[in-house]
Amino acid sequence: MSLSDETFTEGWYCVRTKPKSEHLAARNLKAFANLDEVFCPRIRYEKSTRRGKVWFVEALFPGYVFAKFDLREDLRAVNAASGVTGVLRFSDKYPVIGDAYICELKEEFPEEEKAIRIIEPTIEAGDDVIVTEGPMAGLQTVVTRLISGQDRVAVLLDWLGQEREAVVSMRSLTRPGEIRREIRGN
Repeated sequence: MSLSDETFTEGWYCVRTKPKSEHLAARNLKAFANLDEVFCPRIRYEKSTRRGKVWFVEALFPGYVFAKFDLREDLRAVNAASGVTGVLRFSDKYPVIGDAYICELKEEFPEEEKAIRIIEPTIEAGDDVIVTEGPMAGLQTVVTRLISGQDRVAVLLDWLGQEREAVVSMRSLTRPGEIRREIRGN
């Protein structure tokens, strides 16, 4: 939809933000651009770092938030909001995001104000995992059993030509192919 069209221009648009500033841009769109509906879904996850396990909060769509506004009347105010780099467009067309899609996303993030969903890894017996900490960092193995009441699991190791079971912290494991993982050695 271009600005020259005489058609309906109110709807949900994808707004580009400065890196790592999505929640600030969303707040500024509400406060300074006077938009009633701005949606910035975020996730909270735990990651191994040099300091140990640390919780991180990131935007589900890095560099983007969703805002409902009248393109013709509010575009200038949206573009001027602090933290915003512009509204997503293709040539002179500004794609409108369907209400159904936004509603479906909002159902996954029930706390509208925070819109943060906690991503907790679940590891089960039989899962392939990679050790991320200690002398076995980088080793790919299989979980043989969960140890109840603790944050520990038993994994199968190939030790001196024999398979042995070792007990490790569940926090020192990740699944192969996980995007957010950092393997570190001693």
